[in-house]
Amino acid sequence: MTNQNFTQKIKKLDKSNLLGSIELLGKQCAEAWRDVRKIKIPANYRRVENIVISGMGGSALGGHIIQSVFADELKVPIEIVRGYTLPAYVGPKTLLILSSYSGNTEETLAAAWMAQKRKAKILGLATGGKLTSFLKNNNYPAYIFKPAYNPSNQPRMGLGYSIMGQIGLLKQCGLLKVEEQETTNALKSLSDSPFIKGRERAAQKFAAALKNKIPAIVASEFLLGNAHVLANQINENAKCFAAYFELPELNHHLMEGLKNPAPNRKNLAFILLNSSLYLPRNQKRYKILKTVLAKNKIKFLEYRPAAKTKFQQSWETLLFGSYLSFYMAMGYNLNPSPVPWVNFFKKELERN
Repeated sequence: MTNQNFTQKIKKLDKSNLLGSIELLGKQCAEAWRDVRKIKIPANYRRVENIVISGMGGSALGGHIIQSVFADELKVPIEIVRGYTLPAYVGPKTLLILSSYSGNTEETLAAAWMAQKRKAKILGLATGGKLTSFLKNNNYPAYIFKPAYNPSNQPRMGLGYSIMGQIGLLKQCGLLKVEEQETTNALKSLSDSPFIKGRERAAQKFAAALKNKIPAIVASEFLLGNAHVLANQINENAKCFAAYFELPELNHHLMEGLKNPAPNRKNLAFILLNSSLYLPRNQKRYKILKTVLAKNKIKFLEYRPAAKTKFQQSWETLLFGSYLSFYMAMGYNLNPSPVPWVNFFKKELERN
């Protein structure tokens, strides 16, 4: 297929301009980082003993990225809640971040009311909906944003707002230290055309190799949140089954499951999110894992981000993964934006 024909194919399939949302990731980040710093946070929000992030689907992905990237820097424990109820320990010494892109996620709203009764320190992120009303009516600090740089209006493609918004809020609370130069360098990369095109070309090659395969994504340490994002985006954008696994945990069980059923050799493809910044012991594990996969005749692809810091490698991998899920959708001749089964499920839930 010629480049011109491929471009025409994208225009025909990508009716909501999801590709545009990927290309604007840097602008999402820059806008969120600028705007969230204007939000005034009460002084007592600095004196908490734990952090809980409540969100579902795409709205929870930013929290997992933060949990992974800043695991060795956060001075208090952080937990992500993907459901209706909060842990028993949530109370006045908890900082609760409510994340709902639409503002109408019922699980997050249930968590909001529960947290309020327990007098937790509440922050929020939303574009509108019931959550915005809840936050404003109770004078809780919140980042209410208009996603101008997410033309597809899909929560999973507005992660620049979610991730940078939450990082900014945690920084404002004094719970997270992010060097200004680190953020500047990340934003510079995400707006650099050669850098962006390089990730896009790599994603196109991976997408072609993954056609008609079931992706099993492997990551470690600070890229584990990226593996979660990638699996979600492949599920929703490419309408393709994908799952993620953590190394070294998978070395203790998953490898024995490669043998059966026999079609594994034909159907599975591992995506290894490897990094030169991983612990040396984990890097050795990736090397041995590739040997195990080869001996089991299981296809694998390896992506190694080139940036120099964990923070920047995470953003680089996020950009690559977003492109990968998009070009997988193109390979299946699908419009990546609609999520018909998710919408069907929500409607059925409302009826019952």
